[in-house]
Amino acid sequence: MYGARLNWQDNCKKVPRGELMAVNREELIECLNGLIEICRDSEKGFQTAADHVKEPELKKFFNQHSQQRAQFASELQAEVRQMGGTAEGGSVSAALHRGWLNIKAVVAGGSPYAIVAECEQGEDAALVNYERVLKQNLPPNVLPVVKHQYTEIKRTHERLREWEQAA
Repeated sequence: MYGARLNWQDNCKKVPRGELMAVNREELIECLNGLIEICRDSEKGFQTAADHVKEPELKKFFNQHSQQRAQFASELQAEVRQMGGTAEGGSVSAALHRGWLNIKAVVAGGSPYAIVAECEQGEDAALVNYERVLKQNLPPNVLPVVKHQYTEIKRTHERLREWEQAA
């Protein structure tokens, strides 16, 4: 079963930019469950970052985005349940979202900006996976949810990159 979960990206096939692929209900549920797992990892990664920085602005930012990713996961879980699927809530493997899994090593002795850089890498991975899902022919009720989340993750990524470059 765990191995099957690692293949959700295979169902969100790579297609040339601008082209859509039809996706069946089971594949869509698998793709959305992959995004749920990414949101959960992001939630945990931001919380870990918040727990290890002293700067009030960064702590607040990381806490807010941890809560936001929890909300994103809940929204996606609701969509999966609405389609009659089972919403996953676990954590992804390193192969799917390496950036967030490195955060624990960085916070142990890293500077605030090393933590920011690691969070930015985690958001890079999230964006790639959201882009893959957005290339699918998503149903009208799912598309705005995924698009909104993608836009917010992109905004967060840009803010992290600004902090990283300012260091």
